[in-house]
Amino acid sequence: MTHRLPRIALLATGGTIAGLADDASDLIGYRAAQLGIADLLARMPALDGLATLVPEDIAAIDSKDATPAFWQAVGQRVQAAVDDPDIDAVVLTHGTDTLEETAWYLQLTLRTRKPVVLTGAMRPASAALPDGPQNLADAVRVAADPRAAGRGVLVVMNARILAARRVAKQHTTSIDAFGLRDDAVGAVYDGATRWRDPVPARIPAPPFSVQTPLAPVDIVVGYAGCSTAPIDALVAEGVAGLVWAGTGNGAVPTAVASRLRAAVDAGVVVVRASRSGRGAVTRCAPDDDQPFLHSGDLDPGKSRVLLMLALGAGEPAAALQGHFDALASPRVTP
Repeated sequence: MTHRLPRIALLATGGTIAGLADDASDLIGYRAAQLGIADLLARMPALDGLATLVPEDIAAIDSKDATPAFWQAVGQRVQAAVDDPDIDAVVLTHGTDTLEETAWYLQLTLRTRKPVVLTGAMRPASAALPDGPQNLADAVRVAADPRAAGRGVLVVMNARILAARRVAKQHTTSIDAFGLRDDAVGAVYDGATRWRDPVPARIPAPPFSVQTPLAPVDIVVGYAGCSTAPIDALVAEGVAGLVWAGTGNGAVPTAVASRLRAAVDAGVVVVRASRSGRGAVTRCAPDDDQPFLHSGDLDPGKSRVLLMLALGAGEPAAALQGHFDALASPRVTP
């Protein structure tokens, strides 16, 4: 009896993994999204009959140019792929600049238990030692592993398997730019996937779908002596929400607080987050916290995506904090 190989939709969107430079030593001045998925496959290590790949180019962009409309288009294509009974998993190639935002959007909207794995590269395909081919091979290996099912959207970079909930780009140029060891849910080495937890933790069902509209939400960053002008300008533009990326515990300077409260009075939802990178934003004293929401341990970028979806879905104001609470990590290290 012939064993059926997993059938994996391999969807490409461009990025550095498909980038080219004029010189193999040039790791910075390359042009992203120059190669199609067929060219990427030709450069990938052999997988020894691990899966049947169904390749498709669905975009060709530098991910710094990704937009909410791009998220929706990608999400709808991925959802269609996982809804296909002949497809067992999806691997999505993506630029690294906004990979974490797309992964989180997909986590919040895709309705499937099938593996969905994103990957990319920190070096262009033209580099003397590109990281893209190995990352892509590792991503396919993870997607083909039955134990990847039910773990939500995953990111595979530099042999680490990272959950969309925690993944973050933490270095500008290093091939080890994504995640910390403590954040990894697994790894790929010796030609095999290794999982930290053999049985995946229960992941809440996504509260939204790829059809959910995305409301206009922006991020305002706090710093010593920061101006309040961006807040007033964004409110005048008609944003539905603002994420305050404050210092420390999402701290709001006195001069800023009055303008953020004025934004709330104008109908704008404001979420306190932190630019610190680690740790949770906790509730402050009631007089200081109101009328703002707090992000828990979601970073400003992920807080924005969640708020865009919640407001786009028409969620009542009383339900908004509940979304952040429900998606907070069960245990946050002090």
